[in-house]
Amino acid sequence: MRKTKFKFLTIAILALFTIFLAGCPDANTNGNSSDSTSNVDPNEVAATVNGTSIKLVEVERAIKQQAQGQESKLSQLELAKARLQVLEQLIQQEVMYQKAETEGTIPTDEEVKSGLNKMKTSSGVSQEEFDKRMKEAGETEETLREKIKRQLAIQKLVDKIAGKVEPPKDSEIEAFYNGNKEGFKQKRGAQFAAIVIDPRKTSEDDTTTTEAEAQLKAKEIGQQLVQGADFATVAREKSEDPNTKLRGGDWRYFTEEQMKQTFGANFATFVMTKLKTGQIVPQVIPYEGRLLFLKLQSKKEKDEDRTLETPGVKEEITNALVNARKQLLSASYAAIAMDEAKIENYLARKVVENPNELSGARPASTGEDKEKKESNSNTESNSNADSKNDEKQADEKKADEKKPDEKKEDAKSDSNNDGKAKDEKKDDKK
Repeated sequence: MRKTKFKFLTIAILALFTIFLAGCPDANTNGNSSDSTSNVDPNEVAATVNGTSIKLVEVERAIKQQAQGQESKLSQLELAKARLQVLEQLIQQEVMYQKAETEGTIPTDEEVKSGLNKMKTSSGVSQEEFDKRMKEAGETEETLREKIKRQLAIQKLVDKIAGKVEPPKDSEIEAFYNGNKEGFKQKRGAQFAAIVIDPRKTSEDDTTTTEAEAQLKAKEIGQQLVQGADFATVAREKSEDPNTKLRGGDWRYFTEEQMKQTFGANFATFVMTKLKTGQIVPQVIPYEGRLLFLKLQSKKEKDEDRTLETPGVKEEITNALVNARKQLLSASYAAIAMDEAKIENYLARKVVENPNELSGARPASTGEDKEKKESNSNTESNSNADSKNDEKQADEKKADEKKPDEKKEDAKSDSNNDGKAKDEKKDDKK
């Protein structure tokens, strides 16, 4: 059995899907997006949960997706640490999925299909572009369906657990309010409605994809509003923000300080001193790459202390308390599940067994690496052989290049020897 400080990560599964919403940058400058998993043995097991294997290739793929092309900028130490962290997430998810199987919260095929369709819609891209991003992420529709199935199963499990939480009592709501009065002060500011034009293709509601198209549409909407068209009606028909258009453009509240930081001091001064409720800001406002038509819905001239009698305050506190209790209950449930599970973390074990190396927390050498090693070994052997030949040739050359004095000495010695031989022959004749 295993005890661990569990960090509840139901939302962590969703991180695997953000790549489809934000796009998938290339993993390297060569555009080869599959390199991060190509050198991993597809059968190598990183961990097991109650006998179910988590492959190392899953860890590598998750790192690639979460890093969104930035993994090449990580050092070997950072990558090793990331592998262990990602593996811990995958272990937690597997534990919770197995609990979902036990609790009967596995989604139907129809629910999985609906989840996939929602993901495609949320991505705001064409089917062709979606397929491209899926491939860049190292996914297929089959693996993506499996991830969605797991996400939905765990979410349904969490909802089932959280369903046991009851609404807070009035005394609890009052105690929360008294302990957080500062948080219920509303600074002076303004509530706006907005018509949004987005030159980027971020949702199915977008009809503009270039700056020129956005400017043209802004001109058309401006003319409609000048001619007296109802702001809410135009927002529902023309706004490119899927959230606010359904509410007739109803957007958000800005404090005076927030207006200064977001739109500038002149804008804040104009709104707070000159613009009246119901009026439209007389110019298009650039905001985070989009163009906005803004209508002042309401304005607070001074700071206001909201009380429990203020509309919406009790509901706000109730939601905050219920959500906090749901998170605590879910985290506790997950901690028990982790404690009861039989987990073998082979990747972590390798690190412990090889404390001075990073090889334990990264993929093993591939056949290609082996070939490189053998090639380097052969090169070294050939180099040594060449070196010996060079030494032999150098000795021979050295022998040929004796100093002149040495050569004279050798010649003199040879001459003396010849003379002695002649004298010996003469003596023999006598």
